[in-house]
Amino acid sequence: MEISKVEISSAAGVGQRSPSGSASSSHSEELRGAEVLVKCLQAEGVRYVWGYPGGAVLHIYDAFYKQDTIQHVLVRHEQAAVHAADGYARATGDVGVALVTSGPGVTNAITGIATAYMDSIPMVIVTGQVPTAAIGLDAFQECDTVGITRPIVKHNFLVKDARDMAEVMKKAFHIARSGRPGPVVVDIPKDVSFKKVPYSGYPTSVEMRSYNPVRKGHGGQIRKALALLLGAKRPYIYTGGGVLMSEATSELRALVDMLGYPCTNTLMGLGAYPASDRKFLGMLGMHGTFEANNAMQNCDVLLAVGARFDDRVIGNPKHFAQNDRKIIHIDIDPSSISKRVKVDIPIVGDVKDVLGEMIAMIRDGNARPDAQALAAWWETIEGWRRRECLRYDPGNGEVIKPQFVVETLWNMTRDRETYITSDVGQHQMWAAQYYRFDEPRRWINSGGLGTMGVGIPYAMGIKMAKPDAEVFCITGEGSVQMCIQELSTCLQYNTPIKIVSLNNRYLGMVRQWQEIDYEGRYSHSYMDALPNFVKLAEAYGHVGLLVEKAQDVEPALREARRLKDRTVFLDFRTDPTENVFPMVKAGMGLTEMLLGSEDL
Repeated sequence: MEISKVEISSAAGVGQRSPSGSASSSHSEELRGAEVLVKCLQAEGVRYVWGYPGGAVLHIYDAFYKQDTIQHVLVRHEQAAVHAADGYARATGDVGVALVTSGPGVTNAITGIATAYMDSIPMVIVTGQVPTAAIGLDAFQECDTVGITRPIVKHNFLVKDARDMAEVMKKAFHIARSGRPGPVVVDIPKDVSFKKVPYSGYPTSVEMRSYNPVRKGHGGQIRKALALLLGAKRPYIYTGGGVLMSEATSELRALVDMLGYPCTNTLMGLGAYPASDRKFLGMLGMHGTFEANNAMQNCDVLLAVGARFDDRVIGNPKHFAQNDRKIIHIDIDPSSISKRVKVDIPIVGDVKDVLGEMIAMIRDGNARPDAQALAAWWETIEGWRRRECLRYDPGNGEVIKPQFVVETLWNMTRDRETYITSDVGQHQMWAAQYYRFDEPRRWINSGGLGTMGVGIPYAMGIKMAKPDAEVFCITGEGSVQMCIQELSTCLQYNTPIKIVSLNNRYLGMVRQWQEIDYEGRYSHSYMDALPNFVKLAEAYGHVGLLVEKAQDVEPALREARRLKDRTVFLDFRTDPTENVFPMVKAGMGLTEMLLGSEDL
């Protein structure tokens, strides 16, 4: 995914001015570099920028003050600025934009940038830098932004000449959203943002000879894949976040329905195929369903679409390789193909385009799936499904089961435009398992990096993009405290989100692993001194609700939803002993699942 990093002032290829980057107007005016930057953002249709001011970006903030088409959202921590822009990008498919100052502003933003990079989220992060003459001299609030961010961005630029600003921004947005998407950092020294330069308009096109992602899949490979797929006895379609990134959900649904094959989504791909459809076997992987994991292990032809066979999906690669199967892998990023699992038919191309070609070939051809073999395969799958691996003990009603909270929320909101964000831990897995997503881009979480603290900033970004939708952040008492200061941002910008905290007084996933793998030695996983979240929410100007009994779960959620214009923090006191099942322990095979406490 990474392409070579270059400085715009001196490098060839990506860094050179090119005739194709001609401006949209021949008329020239004198503008400061910061004013050019704002013009570029306006030309890109940017509606929101999340940021935090500081000395190195004050010229940029002054330029923002003089315009009224882009709303700047003042967060309380730079990490949250990037997370909020990230959440906005995940929910809309647009490029998210964040703005931070130099030094600690950049280093605070690093976690957010790495989170977006791991999940292939299109973003542009504008960072301030000390004046050009001071770079490398350990100036106040200086850090090597290009060097620090190099491993966690798709590309980065250091702008040393304000005359290059418009072309850099055009390239930054193009790189961020094209091919396999990702974050792009644009580092702007303070003197560059202040200097006046001629500006004749935003470039209408961009050309980079070192960056030309392939969109169209190879026709011969697609035909070979289709022949293999249609001849399968035990086919399986495995999809990831790439389906959502390429807006290919309609093509995926058409293909699955046309073939009648079973389908699974990764954690990042949930919603690409409707969870309510019988052909959907649930999420697969470490906390995937019994039927999804067994189908993955026992299929004879696997179609992988926009997914990367990561460790949380296939478990132990040697165990996965024990069963003989043919694998077709569609991905726009060639470096993701055969990276962890050797595939038989690689197809490099945009998922939407490749699936569209597959559908057209099926319609135009005479070959159809083996109905008899498919019926037998479905009979096997239904046998696995009858295990009801997500069934849980509802308890006696005195203690709230976290699964019950999520199920209740799903039943109440499934017919509405609802977005669910989560932080990372047990609550994230329960949300993925028990909130059945039928639509794409409704499930917003950190998959690759597993970043605690994203839930509230994600929800803020989504609520600004989708003000009429209901936005719930499912979190835990550990994760939520990592960016809880953003409750202040929610108040200032009137983003009435609902926070569903599954409070079990533990770092739940850490406690679960310690119970299973460390003989119950709960080293530093118990939260000894928690705040009163109800009072804390009220201190930030919001509504807090404490819920301690199962019978009060639905009324509390109903009350939170009734308060449409208020941010509501629901502190659900849940069972501290509850574990997430099914579970594939680290280093184990995909089908070596623990289905409940009886397997421990």
